[in-house]
Amino acid sequence: MILRGTEASRYCTKPDAARPGLLIYGGDVMHVALKRAEAIAALIGPQGEADMRLTRLSGGDLRRDGSLLTDALTSPGFFPGPRAVWLEEATDGLTGTIAASLKNWRAGDGTLVVTAGNLTGKSTLKTLFDKHPTAICIGLFDDPPSREEIERELNRAGLLRIDPAAMADLTTLAHVLDPGDFRQTLTRVALYKHNDPSPLTSAEVASLAPATVEADVDDLIHAAADGRVAEVGPLMRRLEGQGTSAVTICIAALRHFRNLHAATCDPGKPRLFGPRRDAAQRQASAWGMRLLEQATSLLVETDLTLRSASRAPTHAVMERALIRLAMMKR
Repeated sequence: MILRGTEASRYCTKPDAARPGLLIYGGDVMHVALKRAEAIAALIGPQGEADMRLTRLSGGDLRRDGSLLTDALTSPGFFPGPRAVWLEEATDGLTGTIAASLKNWRAGDGTLVVTAGNLTGKSTLKTLFDKHPTAICIGLFDDPPSREEIERELNRAGLLRIDPAAMADLTTLAHVLDPGDFRQTLTRVALYKHNDPSPLTSAEVASLAPATVEADVDDLIHAAADGRVAEVGPLMRRLEGQGTSAVTICIAALRHFRNLHAATCDPGKPRLFGPRRDAAQRQASAWGMRLLEQATSLLVETDLTLRSASRAPTHAVMERALIRLAMMKR
């Protein structure tokens, strides 16, 4: 049986030990690892691995000896309690071996948790779990965690009071960070608010979020995006004196203008975050989609020039591009 979206997330937090197996697959290794760890912890408890109630097998192990999987599922544990078998790096070549173990599974055996990378629609492994009457199949794609998932994670960590603006910022962060970085951010927030009864605020989220660009670089990019031409030169001099490379500035500028463009294309999907979120939202509205496409194209060309064999002074090339952007806005 296949589960998707919120239903899949809920299952990973509370998997059914009466079901023989669970397949979690996806292209994002970190996302798969987080969901796998969550499901196994819910199955065997926080002390399960220490009590040797978790057996870990790899695809290579099974290719050498297919009987290892059935033995691991049926062998009684040394300590009492539910058991789980984690099979990592599974491929379609192991479908027959896994199918035999699921067929022989009986109540009281360990629960099989299988992780795999990207599986196509014709994958025999995916089809096995999808069509199985009791096993579960979960595919993880690029969808960020929902507001409900974020709130559940924070509540589990003991954080029960969250300001609506802070929750909106966390939802935005979920869209702009990869799953591992976002999970670390939630952990940082939970530690920061440990034993603090006051609600989590938007300012606290901003201070705990990963820094994507340095403050001076941020000042320079916003000066160009706001059309403040006179400020571009002095800010470039300061950054050049600090040793900040032109490529670093270009990457940050390209990221900013791409976020503005994405916010313009899909206003309902949060893309802008941080203490300058309101300013960025005004910039997205003022520039419009057509000008933002031109700005992004200009920055891509500048980036290619900076990385090429050209002997042009890199900071001068970058400064000229930012001045052109500022003039374009005006």
